[in-house]
This record gives sequence, structure tokens and C-alpha cells, in this order.
Amino acid sequence: MLDVTDLSKRYGDTAVFSQVELSVAPGEFIAILGESGVGKSTLLNCIAGLDTVDGGKVRMDGTDITSLGEAQQAIFRRDHLGFIFQAFHVLPHLSVEKNIGLPLLLQGKPDWARVEALLAAVDLPGLGMRLPQTLSGGQLQRVAIARALVHKPRLILADEPTGNLDPKTAELVMDVLSQQVRQHQAACVLVTHSRMAASRADRVLTLTPNGIE
Repeated sequence: MLDVTDLSKRYGDTAVFSQVELSVAPGEFIAILGESGVGKSTLLNCIAGLDTVDGGKVRMDGTDITSLGEAQQAIFRRDHLGFIFQAFHVLPHLSVEKNIGLPLLLQGKPDWARVEALLAAVDLPGLGMRLPQTLSGGQLQRVAIARALVHKPRLILADEPTGNLDPKTAELVMDVLSQQVRQHQAACVLVTHSRMAASRADRVLTLTPNGIE
């Protein structure tokens, strides 16, 4: 489903990473570890088309994402990707349920039963009408995870999804993430510092400046 070929990224004269090669099949869960500053979040942004690349290609289901224009990339992300951001990026003026349901609304396919099911799955039942500012950091992380999964994306990109969670809730979130990958035959790429989170993956890889090992 996902093929990353010879991917390189630079900031000025500094190489973030180079010659990254990665293939992920439908229903496969990949975890990528790496030292701080090695570019794990940047790699996810490049795969999603949120950041430009300096070499290489990212193909998903045969579509070369790196060759698309910005508007085409945005539509492709809307329809095919679920991105779990480390910084949440919830919209403060929307309720929890509307934040989670936003990807479905953008597709013109509202499904509030699906939203409620995911609220329950991430252990936030009954909080759909609350505003984000009334929630804790851990709860906001779970809202972000539910939002990324609600439209049953073909590819899930997760940037430290358990970073703000206590161990029990982190396990619950990894259960939900794993279940969605298997149930919908999605591909998932997780970047993390957490050995617990990485242990749930089918493969664990390491990102270095010279590529993925």
C-alpha cells in the first residue's frame, strides 16, 4: 500500500535524513524508533505531503503523493490518510464530537454513530458536547486519535500517540489503533520513543540520518 523510495530531506545545508526506503502492506503496523532530532516527525510529514522532500518518492496505492500539487495533496489526505498529531491540533471552537466528525463532514459523509462509537472506544463516552479547553491533555490526545480514525483511512500516520497518556490509557489507545488497522486493513506507521507502543507493531525499525534500519 505504501512505498517510500530513496526519500531525502534537508534544512539548508543540513541533511535530516537520506535514502529512506519503506514499504508497508495493508493491515501492517510499523513502528519507527530513533533518537530525538533524527527527523521522525519530519518523515511522517513528508509521507503525508505536509512537508516538501528534497529527493525520492512516496507512493500510496500507486499514487505518487510527492508529485501532486498542494490542493491535490490536501484532497488525497482528506480521503485516504489519518494523521495523529503530537500537538493534537483540535479546533477550540468546535465540540469534541464535531472535532472527531470533521473528516467525515469534509467528505460529505457525516456519521454520528461512528463518532459515538469511537468516543466510547477511546474511553471518552458522554464527552461529545464538551469543548476542547475543558479537557485534559490526555483526553485531547484521545480526541485527536479518534478524529484520525473516524473516516476509516487507508493509511494511519501516528506521531507519538501515547506521549501524553498514563500507562493504562496508553495501552487502551494502542488497542484501539491496532484494532482499526486489522479491522479495516489499513497500513499504520507509528513514530515513538515508547518501547511499549513499539512492541505492539508487526515490525520495529530505526530511523538514522542515513536511512531506516
